[in-house]
Amino acid sequence: MKITHVNPDGLHKSPVFSQAVVVEGGKTVYIGGQNGVLSDGTLVGDTLAAQTEQAYKNMLEILKTVGASQENVVKQTIYVVKGQDIREGFAAAQKVWGNFPTPISFLFVESLGVSGALVEIEAIAVIDA
Repeated sequence: MKITHVNPDGLHKSPVFSQAVVVEGGKTVYIGGQNGVLSDGTLVGDTLAAQTEQAYKNMLEILKTVGASQENVVKQTIYVVKGQDIREGFAAAQKVWGNFPTPISFLFVESLGVSGALVEIEAIAVIDA
């Protein structure tokens, strides 16, 4: 399997995300929306930073279970409740996730399915077949 990050010269370059990726071969893993919840379903706290850290820890656990890591993630979608400072979320994400600049889509929403949740992150990863 080969994953190539694409960042054309005519587009903005960021250390946080890539504009696109090309995947050749492999199996696709779809990670459902992860909130900042512990294994018992309780929220870790009421800040975007705390919840983002836990959501990424949850994603890392899923990736580990399927034999993958951040390097295998080819797309993320991040939903944040309106009114939050996204810089707090991005700082928390880099603390746990590290420097793996996958393509992302980012949306502000009114609310999420888990009461009190401030962030939900879903991802697509590709692993060797």
